[in-house]
Amino acid sequence: MSDGEDNMMDDEDYEFDYEDSDQDQDDGQVDMENEYYTAKGNVQDGKLQSALEGFQKVLSMQGETKGEWGFKALKQMVKALFRQGRHSEMMERYQELLNYLHVVTKNQSEKVMTKIVDFVSVSTDMDLLERFYDTTLASLKDSQNERLWFKTNMKLAKLWFDKHEFHRLQRILKELHRSCMTDSGQDDQKKGTQLLELYSLEIQMHTEKKDTKKLRATYEQAMRVKSAIPHPLIMGVIHECGGKMHMQERDWGAASKCLFDAFKNYDEAGNHKRILCLKYLILGKMLSLEEANIFEAPEVKPYKQDPEITAMNDLMVAYQHDDIKAFEQILSRNQQRIMEDPFIRNYVEDLLKNIRTQVLVKTIKPYTRIKIPSIAAELNIPEGDVEALLVSLILDRKIVARIDQVNQMVIQESRQEGAASRYEALDHWREKLAGLHASVANKLTI
Repeated sequence: MSDGEDNMMDDEDYEFDYEDSDQDQDDGQVDMENEYYTAKGNVQDGKLQSALEGFQKVLSMQGETKGEWGFKALKQMVKALFRQGRHSEMMERYQELLNYLHVVTKNQSEKVMTKIVDFVSVSTDMDLLERFYDTTLASLKDSQNERLWFKTNMKLAKLWFDKHEFHRLQRILKELHRSCMTDSGQDDQKKGTQLLELYSLEIQMHTEKKDTKKLRATYEQAMRVKSAIPHPLIMGVIHECGGKMHMQERDWGAASKCLFDAFKNYDEAGNHKRILCLKYLILGKMLSLEEANIFEAPEVKPYKQDPEITAMNDLMVAYQHDDIKAFEQILSRNQQRIMEDPFIRNYVEDLLKNIRTQVLVKTIKPYTRIKIPSIAAELNIPEGDVEALLVSLILDRKIVARIDQVNQMVIQESRQEGAASRYEALDHWREKLAGLHASVANKLTI
């Protein structure tokens, strides 16, 4: 109401003696409105206790009849009590507010309830959130407000995920999934945005439980949803988990694509996980033995000098140049930025094995014979580890050589010599088997 309208009402009060009850009601509305905005001003000034007293006056002024100003006052009281940490009183006022939903339009009630749900959801008090979401859902049973019901259920599902209560989480996810299906039991593509939000949480659950089979199935379902305009954060989660899944399957190409998409989604959402996904992308490029420069992409360039990214980029440069000493020094200097991430730590042994293998091949290449202790000194690893790497290379036919364990030496052979040695070994094995067969046959005839 404007100041001009307020003044007009004051003039009318003084000049006329109204006996009409409607005028009394209008005057009461004005008084409640004034009291409400005075209290709201106290909220903005940080005077929460004075504000609460003012909002209580609004409730007292309206009497038994529930009205719009009482609804607004209760909304503000819930928020003020939450800010003060008076959670029990907040819940009492919140339950009172839920009884007012019928006095405003459906759109107004949905808008206010959505804001309050988002407002309270920042709390770290899990017990409070559980009570709050359960109370909200109980009030929505008969309201047919599907959007708010879905949103509140998703927040409750997220709570169970954070508490690792996966059985309770799965029950909610099944119920939510049913609400996004057609009568024939198929995903309702008209609800694509809700489906992707649902799948993103389900994918996180399967990732946490290390259930690769269900993770892949859910990920593929999510990728089939086309008619949706999801928040980039939702797609970031889906692509990140998909990238990690491909990493576990050692499909480095698919992993790189997913992680790059996740990085772009998180970047668009302004989420800090963009840096994590960029680190994982660099990790995937190293493991794939690709030498592509990821910083050529315009989306990535701004983050090249980020300390977290600099450490991973330095590691990649040392890796690509087979500089094992620099590689190990970078790992040692950046324990927090690299080794404290459990996902990256899972693949450090693979990186070390790869770079040691590459350096080993380069080290022995000029020689026909080389001492194993010399290789161990070059790689800075125990002699037993050198032998294990050599055996792996020989079995994979990446080198043609044999190990002289008596003299602690590796002897490289030409391809022809290697083939001859294998044939000799097979012939020797054939003779042994023939002798064994004859011995067994003789015993049977006796």
